[in-house]
Order: sequence, then structure tokens, then C-alpha cells
Amino acid sequence: MTEKSGYPTYDYEARLIKNRKISCIAGIDEAGRGPGAGPVVAGAVHIPADCIGILAGRLRDSKKMTEKQRVRMYGIIAVKCPFGVGIVDNQTIDAINILQATKKAMAGALAALQERLGSERRIDYVLVDGNMRMENIKQPCESIVGGDNKILSIAAGAVIAKVTRDRIMGRLHEQYPRYGWNRNKGYLSREHMQAIRDFGTTPYHRMSYRRVGR
Repeated sequence: MTEKSGYPTYDYEARLIKNRKISCIAGIDEAGRGPGAGPVVAGAVHIPADCIGILAGRLRDSKKMTEKQRVRMYGIIAVKCPFGVGIVDNQTIDAINILQATKKAMAGALAALQERLGSERRIDYVLVDGNMRMENIKQPCESIVGGDNKILSIAAGAVIAKVTRDRIMGRLHEQYPRYGWNRNKGYLSREHMQAIRDFGTTPYHRMSYRRVGR
């Protein structure tokens, strides 16, 4: 299999399938752990064999793509690959902390993916970006630091999560335009922090974050 240098590959998944007789792998990543407003969103993607060549060499770590490139890849993934999305709102983040909320979003994304796959095809292995222990996922699960930069299915999950969350923040911006969420996506930029000082917080701010709820 030949891929462009610096792009995530399907090599890791291929080894699992060959050596461990795994048939259905899901890659999961999240978007929105750091922002001071809005939800945390996770995306879970299964890449069918006939879609590997479509994504390999075109899909990159979402942080290395422009917004336009991410949206384009989102359209390809959403049409060609089964996927699921998990969303956990800011109130829940405040109640259970961002780490647990992220795990909850990832489990929700995986459940949504399984529902889309149906009962005849079960997810039997999960690859997650990061170093979290995913005790709330029942399938065999492996966390991989920098997985979105190495592993194709995780990179696909990252794009689904990022584009979904950006669209949510765009809609929230229409309700609260003073905070610049169409630009900063809820991250605590200088513009965002000044708006909090000038106008206070909204129902979508994470009050448990020190810089927001001080």
C-alpha cells in the first residue's frame, strides 16, 4: 500500500485485520476539549475496504487541513463510510468534567456508528486518539497518542467531529454574535475573553472552566 508521506495510513488497521482476525474496526476522535463554550463532539468511523484508496493520501490530521479541506473530506467520508457522532453539552461538561464528558461523547459516537452498521456487522475493535483509558467502551479498545496523524480511521473520526462541532458553533454564533464563535469556535481567544468581560456569559459557556467562571 502506498500513501503520501506525512498522511495517516491504513497500515495499522490492516495489521490488526491480518494478525488478529478482526473484521470491523472503528476509529474515534473528538473535537472541543479546550474551548470555553459549546459541546464536546466525538466522531467514530468505520472505513470499508473499498474506501481505503479513496481516503488514503487525501485525508490528513484535521488540524493540518484548512476549513475548506475538512468540509470537503467530511462530504466524502459521510457518503462513503459508516459513521456516528456523539455530542455532550456544556452543562454536562460542568457536571462531570471534560475528561468524562469526552469519554461519554466517544461512547455515544461508537453506539451511533454501531446502530448505523446494524446488528449483522458488529464493531470488534476500537482505535481512539489520545491516552485515555476507555473503561466505558465494551469492545477491545486501544488508545494511541497522535493517532489522528498516523491512523486513517482515527483521522476520519477527527474530521467528522471537527466539522460537526464547527457547524454547531456557527449556529450558536447566530444566537450570540458578540462572542465571535464563527471564528474562534468557542476557544478563549482575546476576542472571546473581551466579550465575556463586556457582556457576561451565555447558557453555552462552560462555567467550570477557570477563565470563564472565575
